[in-house]
Amino acid sequence: MEPITRGMTGAAVEDIQERLCSIDYGIDEQERATQSYGISTATAVAHFRLDHGMSLGDEVDSATWVALVDETYRMGDRTLYLRLPNFHGADVRQLQHCLNILGFSAGEEDGFYGPHTEAAVKQFQESMGELPDGMAFPDTFDAIERLHHVWKGKSASGPHPLGSMGFARAANVLESVRISITAEDPISRNVAGRIWNLASATNEQSGLDIVESPDHKRPGDHALLVLATTPLEDGSSIPNVVVDDPGTLAMRIRTACEVSKESVPTVRIELSLGGPNYNGTFTVSDAQTYAVMLLDAICAAFNA
Repeated sequence: MEPITRGMTGAAVEDIQERLCSIDYGIDEQERATQSYGISTATAVAHFRLDHGMSLGDEVDSATWVALVDETYRMGDRTLYLRLPNFHGADVRQLQHCLNILGFSAGEEDGFYGPHTEAAVKQFQESMGELPDGMAFPDTFDAIERLHHVWKGKSASGPHPLGSMGFARAANVLESVRISITAEDPISRNVAGRIWNLASATNEQSGLDIVESPDHKRPGDHALLVLATTPLEDGSSIPNVVVDDPGTLAMRIRTACEVSKESVPTVRIELSLGGPNYNGTFTVSDAQTYAVMLLDAICAAFNA
């Protein structure tokens, strides 16, 4: 977008002014009435940029506009669910804050709707008798609002799990490493396919690819990851990482790669489907949750 600067007038300026005022940045009433980008609007923009870690300036460029839109979302303005790039904004941060206070750990209140936030939403939905699909719909927001007397005005206590490593860093890792993924069964192939889709959406130059079997690893690969849903057979020498603790998953994948004896480090990743709450089904939502969690852990494991 072309930067919006001092001296401009019109609907775009009005929108900026309304958003700034909604988050308590004061603007002169005359400038608002005439929709003019005057000194008080420029001052408000400059303060906003500084408050959000941007460079000095009083113009609204693309980065400032994105940050301003994010900061003016309010919980309930839109449906939130797990995707890459993650939804991000003040509404997500408020949702995380409420869930943390209510005892459903959403991780760091960073404004990114990552795997920990989705898991907390699922737990909250289940506790309220709703379908635990991890998608924050109006019914979810209404249930949280009914509990406003519990969370309003209070601060969350920790500790909480670490959140996602971040979209920009993940994109950089995917471009700099070559990783092949294969799978042993239909469920893990489903997850592998979703990991590839997410990686490709994150960075068009992604070095992550799917191969037919461990015998089809690519020359120059940094690692080969084999997804599975069954325990490792006795006597196998391949390092096996069980997906049971998201907080340590990245470090365990990295360690397993370092101890692998193969020329291309080969690690088996076991999807833990047999937990106490497993009911024998594996939904699209389950596959997507595993895919996002694993891609995030893979990127963190290979982040130099």
